[in-house]
Amino acid sequence: MSKPILAINRYRADLRELNFLVFEQFKLQELIGKGPFEAWGEDEIRNTFTEVYRFAREVTGPECAPADAEGCHFENGSVRTPASFKSIWSKLYEAGWKTIAVDPEHGGAGAPQTVALLSEEMISGSNTSFNMYPGLAMGSAEVIAAFGTHEQKELFCNRMFTGKWGGTMCLTESHAGSDVGSAKTSAKRNADGSYSIKGSKLYITGGDHDLVENIIHLVLARVEGAPAGTKGLTLFIVPKFHVAPDGTLGKRNDAFVTSIEHKMGLTASATCALNFGDSDECIGYPVGGDEAINRGMPQMFHMMNFARIGVGIQGIAIASTAYLNALEYARERKQGSAIEHWKDPTAPRVSILVHADVRRMLLDMKSRVEGLRALAVKLTTHSDSAKVYRDDEAKAAYHQGQVDLLVPLVKSYGSDQAFRICETAIQTYGGAGYTRDYPVEQYCRDAKIFSIYEGTNHIQAMDLVGRKLGQAGGANFQAFLGDVTKFVSAHSNHATLGADVKRLGAAQEAIAGSAFKLLGWFQSGQMDMVPLNANRFQDMMSEFTVSWMLLDAAVIAADKLAALKEGQPDFAFYSGKVSAAQYYVRNVLPNVDVRAKQMLEEDRSPLDIPDEAFATI
Repeated sequence: MSKPILAINRYRADLRELNFLVFEQFKLQELIGKGPFEAWGEDEIRNTFTEVYRFAREVTGPECAPADAEGCHFENGSVRTPASFKSIWSKLYEAGWKTIAVDPEHGGAGAPQTVALLSEEMISGSNTSFNMYPGLAMGSAEVIAAFGTHEQKELFCNRMFTGKWGGTMCLTESHAGSDVGSAKTSAKRNADGSYSIKGSKLYITGGDHDLVENIIHLVLARVEGAPAGTKGLTLFIVPKFHVAPDGTLGKRNDAFVTSIEHKMGLTASATCALNFGDSDECIGYPVGGDEAINRGMPQMFHMMNFARIGVGIQGIAIASTAYLNALEYARERKQGSAIEHWKDPTAPRVSILVHADVRRMLLDMKSRVEGLRALAVKLTTHSDSAKVYRDDEAKAAYHQGQVDLLVPLVKSYGSDQAFRICETAIQTYGGAGYTRDYPVEQYCRDAKIFSIYEGTNHIQAMDLVGRKLGQAGGANFQAFLGDVTKFVSAHSNHATLGADVKRLGAAQEAIAGSAFKLLGWFQSGQMDMVPLNANRFQDMMSEFTVSWMLLDAAVIAADKLAALKEGQPDFAFYSGKVSAAQYYVRNVLPNVDVRAKQMLEEDRSPLDIPDEAFATI
């Protein structure tokens, strides 16, 4: 008989790191207090981080492992979530943490996206499965707020933003997978202006649960006579329960869960298959009314960008707590003697933090986690700046262009690295990390899906090389490279980091050359070489950008260190920033040059191998 899982918080975060990013590296204080962020000041942000972390440790964190063990249950056509989730849901919305960046018009606090991102990291990292439910509700509400009719906004947005109702995103179907354009779900207009929806969707996060009184499904369907492919898809609002104009609930709509998935991780997050219109009574309404027919994909991409950034945050959140738990274990676990006494059987046992390979793994995790977080905050700082400077067309376009360019990097690198960092955390523990006595095995299971959902990371790579590099005539990419050039020029002679900054400059040449190589394949008709190398280029861009972010932080830290002595407050913190940048630039950034040379080789072996040659079985 297995022993019960106790409700013990194991979530860890470093608030000093968050405050450094916000106020020292990205200087959010230059944006707050004006524009849409007039109500926010430095004290409000610091207090928010403190209180969100307390919530994560006291409310969501303790229920993470028990909820994983309990999982979700499909009973009599409905989904039952872990017993603790209803209470957590209520406390989350009472505290206001989920609506912190929502427009005050819809009941939110109007915070900068940067504050919301780092708050979200703590809520998600402490209990990722739980946070999936409010996350989908927020994303669905954002779409209605952006594209819905006035009546739809009035009816749905406030109730969804404030946690009274939930929401989903229903894109794919069993035959389609990532090929959304082949969707077969249909929509037929009725005399009263509503539409009859018929079809099936799968892999729907939060497709049913017992945390809210109603769930608002956003469903991609094809109206009769619409074009084939993605251009013929319309996005429909399909409530679980019909809604009267005053918001009161009516009878059940003909939209039912048929099963839930049994998954490797995120076991407390219900992933559902749904049927719409089995009894020919499923009713939906186009987001934005009949004027928005066949405009489902642009609307859905609004949510997808929101979701893709969110997945990157999920990856950072889990990777960070995995690293900090591994660090805590390494400090406490005594095993073996120091290397200088390796022949002495009587030498005292030391903390494994002393051992070189453990230190390497810890610094590797630290540099990746901090670099990923800085990459994400770089994106949200651009997003916040675009809002502040919305009346300056050139500035707003520059900042929004950088957001667009960075989205695939945050999603793909954040999700890929999360799994690998969790793997390294397990390795740091040794055999103990493979057991449920410690949290890192759950973190690893939960993290694997991040590189798959909301567009696989190959889809992100194709978005990067096929759309984002050439967006605005290539101006966004050129502006990005220009920003790096300014940094390299300013700091290539830095007393501590000059040589590492020059390494970044050399890597920039490899990035620019590889982008030119991709363009050559497009222009010469060698299109099959593009998807073969898209992931490689995406990794290069990610490692290059993370190196830049870490060096940017390290320059600030090195300058602060000049005024401190060992043992003074913050000496260790700033020393860690310098070491993280040096490690990453010297051990990870060289991959950029290696991958650039691989692209020049134009290896076609994966394309040329005969289908039958993969195996003879």
